[in-house]
Amino acid sequence: MEIFEGRITSCGFDSGDRIVIGIWDESPFGSFSDIMWAKPNGEKILIAPNKKIGDYINSLYDFDEIKIDDINIEKGRKQITFNTSDIECKFEWGVEIPFLIKKRPLWFVSTVEYFFGWLMFRTKTHGRTKNGRREWYVVDKISRLKNAEAKISGNKLGKYTNFYPKANFGFSDPPSMPASVQVRSHIE
Repeated sequence: MEIFEGRITSCGFDSGDRIVIGIWDESPFGSFSDIMWAKPNGEKILIAPNKKIGDYINSLYDFDEIKIDDINIEKGRKQITFNTSDIECKFEWGVEIPFLIKKRPLWFVSTVEYFFGWLMFRTKTHGRTKNGRREWYVVDKISRLKNAEAKISGNKLGKYTNFYPKANFGFSDPPSMPASVQVRSHIE
């Protein structure tokens, strides 16, 4: 079982671009970050810090292009600012709602949480990756974004919005509402 512990923050923008950043504090690759970017035309781009991580993530999810680039991050208590050679972005979130039970069995995540995750956020907590592995998203805290700003190649993306349409990176998309989620991903 491979376990990734960190935070996934995501939202859409008036431009039609959708951005997801994963900041992984602990993983089989150590600490790293990656960005999944869905363009308005539906093209899906992965930005990874190196080829090894890029190849691994691409084995799990669907992308049209993989870019290897430095991801510079500044973290605050309830905000992150990050940039690459193409993207500049700042996400801020509000009150974090914790799940009452931190340690819960994966069968619970794939049944009870799956039902409520789909009902409330239109996201799946369990499924199969592109290469057939089983994955569980164990959410520890969730918060609605209260501000997001982004530029791509110097052009502002406009007001932040819901994550729509779905990007279809994999078996699940992030919550439809702009959100920041403290999460543990288990991959078997």
